[in-house]
Amino acid sequence: MKKLTHHEIASRRLKLEDITPEKRLPLIALIDNVRSLYNVGSIFRTSDGALVEKLFLTGFTPHPPRKEIEKTALGSTLSVPWEYHQSPLEPILRLRGFGYRICCLELTHNSRPYHTLRKDDFPLCLIVGNEIAGVSKELLDLCDGAFEIPMFGTKQSLNVAVAYGIAAFECSRVWRESQSNARV
Repeated sequence: MKKLTHHEIASRRLKLEDITPEKRLPLIALIDNVRSLYNVGSIFRTSDGALVEKLFLTGFTPHPPRKEIEKTALGSTLSVPWEYHQSPLEPILRLRGFGYRICCLELTHNSRPYHTLRKDDFPLCLIVGNEIAGVSKELLDLCDGAFEIPMFGTKQSLNVAVAYGIAAFECSRVWRESQSNARV
């Protein structure tokens, strides 16, 4: 085994001008009231890696341009389409009108484990909430469902950016496998 060089890794990467809407994962993440600029930057970078369709930043979630976001985003604020809205309601209602399933990443009485995601859950808007309080009751009431990441230790949750990363890449796996199977 040989570690890839920076040049070899860069040669495998998509160029910004080669990203087309049909290559994007039909996942829109709505990030509501996340405080940490570094978490927001990490969410941008993860969104680039999974090639998500778009990010909606809402509430008091910080948004670019901010050097603290860029520190962890590493330029992905340019490759991930995003919008900021004070209220999350307008983007949610708009997405529902376009046929998106509205779900949250939250522990609820009927949340499904994230690994039970299916192709028919797409297109998906995934709501991710505040680092301490999670997804607000107001937004929970608008959701069609909830996904959770089962925890097996003494803590009940993960860092918001880490949890989002797990969910985003599971969405990517399920969607991309379904697209590969559809072509066979």
